[in-house]
Amino acid sequence: MKRTTLDQLNIAKAAKETTALLTDLKSGEQELVYPLRSSVEHPLLADLKTAVRDDKSYVHTTENRETFIQIFNPPLRLIIVGAVHISQFLVPMAQSAGYEVILIDPRSAFGNKTRFPNCVITNEWPDEAMADLKPDHRTAVVLLTHDPKLDDPALEASLNSDAFYIGALGSKRTHAKRLERLRHIENLDRIEGPIGLDIGAKNPAEIAVSILASITKSLRHGDKT
Repeated sequence: MKRTTLDQLNIAKAAKETTALLTDLKSGEQELVYPLRSSVEHPLLADLKTAVRDDKSYVHTTENRETFIQIFNPPLRLIIVGAVHISQFLVPMAQSAGYEVILIDPRSAFGNKTRFPNCVITNEWPDEAMADLKPDHRTAVVLLTHDPKLDDPALEASLNSDAFYIGALGSKRTHAKRLERLRHIENLDRIEGPIGLDIGAKNPAEIAVSILASITKSLRHGDKT
């Protein structure tokens, strides 16, 4: 690998930008592509976007050429607003699925290391925390407090970000009221509410399963639905 290519990869990594390194297996020539940039044109762009979504590197074969497509994605993150019972199940599930989990709750009696010993916790207000965390296209955001004072600022910040998933806890009636409160904001259809796949979940653990399943569906098939 040329030094210039390595430098470009490191710059993209620092900026949390997805890149694809294409290596011709016969000649050894390499090309760095930024498949999520709107201005990019490339004959393999559709294949690259699929590889990005699947987070999978592989050998692309044509009649005359074999190209190793190596994907460099930013790490997956899950930002949870609300240190509630569902969160206690969702945190370890998401970590097992490969997410770095950040828990936001200004109520230190709820968001603390005693109740959540193995994840990053911030007791800032959600809008302030979101400004620091800067959700990107590899970030899912889940709102679980049931408190508009906490959920609404986080939702507004999330909707102005590239987060690939945004979900908020609450019944259909609660969600309708939420949309009415936030009607001044664009792209409200990005919010999944009620949150999670409809699997008939009743208790906190089952709701956590439904949320992670919905996040996974959005991650892997978001551009197909």
